[in-house]
Amino acid sequence: MRLGLLLFWGSRCRHRLWYYLRVVAFTDLLVTEIFHSLQGETSLSGVPFAFVRLTGCNLRCTYCDSAYAFKGGQKMTIGQVLEAIRPYRVKHVLLTGGEPLLQRQTPDLVEALNQAGYQVSIETHGEVSIAAVAGRARIVMDIKTPSSGMCRGGFEKNLPLLRATDEIKFVIASLDDYTWARKIVESGVLPTHEILFSPAQAALGSPGGFRMPVDGRWLAERILEDRLPVRMQIQLHKLLWGADRKGV
Repeated sequence: MRLGLLLFWGSRCRHRLWYYLRVVAFTDLLVTEIFHSLQGETSLSGVPFAFVRLTGCNLRCTYCDSAYAFKGGQKMTIGQVLEAIRPYRVKHVLLTGGEPLLQRQTPDLVEALNQAGYQVSIETHGEVSIAAVAGRARIVMDIKTPSSGMCRGGFEKNLPLLRATDEIKFVIASLDDYTWARKIVESGVLPTHEILFSPAQAALGSPGGFRMPVDGRWLAERILEDRLPVRMQIQLHKLLWGADRKGV
């Protein structure tokens, strides 16, 4: 009995120590990669950006093309991140992942980037709160469609926090995805001017082993047929450098 209690309390102490070391005491960012490229998506497609890919994600979408950012990463201070992107001489910075809003230092990074004169965009899945960065960055919310396996509806709580100048994206991997996304668009609940439909592409290392890309022409014809007020996009960086190249 006494041994059991000691083991129990010892386990709780270890857990609290781990929590303190990883969540409370950890003040750096975990960064998978920083690179300079053309924005391949959104209404700013083709514009030079600095990309900061933060490590970690709480979802495992079947068609994810950045599963290498789920773990690992390099510890960096906010100052080091700013120093890394300075030579690129760009106006725009995208924080992506993974899910960048899982790191509690992300709002401070956004503030530092704003103070340095950058125009900040954040790509998020919308399943965590955007409250800490709403209005301080352009939010690109990637609402998860049924084929992702991660369609949880958590994005709904963030819709009131979005501005008209933010953007919403749907990755379409099937007819069911298209029908589901179309109903949301037609419902009128989305507050952004820009709504993006993107055909899913096969990617190495995706958690669901997604290997059946959606034909872009098929998606374009559905959008025109239904008179949907959306922007279709095809990922420019994948057309230029291939679907599985990192750092572009």
